[in-house]
Amino acid sequence: MLNLCPETERNCAGLSRRNFLQVGTLAGLGISLPQMLAHQAQAKTKGQRHGGKNSSDINCILIWTQGGTSHHDTFDPKPQAPINVKGEYGVIETSVPGVQFTEVVPRMAKELGRYAVLRSWNPMNGSHGVADQHLMSGRTFNPAMHYPTIGSVISHEMGFKTAMPPFIQLGNNVDRSFGGGKSGILGLEHDAFEILADPNAVNFAVRDITPPTGISNERVDRRKRVLGMIDSLQRTTNIQPADYDALDENYQTALNMITAQETRRAFQLDKEDPRLREQYGKNSFGQKCLLARRLIEAGVRFVTVSDGGWDTHQNNFTSLKSNLMPRIDQGLPQLLIDLEQRGLLDTTLVVWLTDFGRTPKINSASGRDHWASAGFAIMAGAGIPGGNVLGATDDEGGQPIRNQYFTENLVATIYHKLGLPLDLHVQSPDGRPVRLIEGEPIREWV
Repeated sequence: MLNLCPETERNCAGLSRRNFLQVGTLAGLGISLPQMLAHQAQAKTKGQRHGGKNSSDINCILIWTQGGTSHHDTFDPKPQAPINVKGEYGVIETSVPGVQFTEVVPRMAKELGRYAVLRSWNPMNGSHGVADQHLMSGRTFNPAMHYPTIGSVISHEMGFKTAMPPFIQLGNNVDRSFGGGKSGILGLEHDAFEILADPNAVNFAVRDITPPTGISNERVDRRKRVLGMIDSLQRTTNIQPADYDALDENYQTALNMITAQETRRAFQLDKEDPRLREQYGKNSFGQKCLLARRLIEAGVRFVTVSDGGWDTHQNNFTSLKSNLMPRIDQGLPQLLIDLEQRGLLDTTLVVWLTDFGRTPKINSASGRDHWASAGFAIMAGAGIPGGNVLGATDDEGGQPIRNQYFTENLVATIYHKLGLPLDLHVQSPDGRPVRLIEGEPIREWV
């Protein structure tokens, strides 16, 4: 349990005045919520300095398929290549004349007009862990400088929009070996608020937000009122009322987050129309996408939807067709449709990234191995031109041959769309200025 006023805070009689008020735990953050709020309060006005509509109104949902999704077997098929390159799948037409995808992404093919595909991404990396760090920060791994993930930068620069945390991650399919998905030099208070519970579960509940069993929201509200009465009595005798005032602002903000209506509503997936839940897909990925939309509506600025199992060294074709791609092919287009119908797509950037591409040649285990020279990326919303299929690879899908872009270009595009300056500098813990991104956005998409 997280005591919102820790044992270290005591009055002159040596008694903690709020020990009874326990609402939950924030182990997902690794620090206390009031501590996080104290630091993030410093960032509340930073977004204003960036200026423009983007700086405050554009949010982001990042889809992260951990392991390396095959570009050959999804969005960059090579139907004329030898069988040991083109693989087992046939190709189908998309809604854009002349563009073909493989047969395992029929709905993505139908809805291509809603998003853009980059076929000429060069990862320049074929290693797990390093990929998570690089793709989510835009900077290559440096053991002496832990660059922050984009969501942490948003948290640091923009702060809270509502009572909800500005940066939330759904699932734990992010490799942290090299700092992937972490706040790095910005500090733990800007790490993602992680939700590990499966939103497709019947009794879905969010640790750290949902009150413990037997503690209703009404009971939390009653405790909050009692706390207020005790505070008002003790303030008359406290010898350091100013110190308590400073502490109480953050405790109050913490309580507001846990008890706020938008927090309660955001996680009530059972209130959604069952037909819409079916359209997203009654599986973990589909319901994460639905929850991501609800979190954006509730005021979260950046949501990472993580999905694992994409390292297909073996049984690549069976895994993609029977398990991995169907849930993406259903959930991701539905997310774009739902955002558009609710008027949120213009202000929500949706990005699909993965570790790297996979080898042109199929291995002896009917799989594809890591490939560091070619892959794909997808973006939608926030002014991204729907139906744009950019770039090309060679006849085997091994190298970009037109419109080559790199990871720093992908992340610079995200920065640009979210209203962050490309020359953004922050201070490292030792006081040095650190530039967070180097690269230019994808010209055709901005």
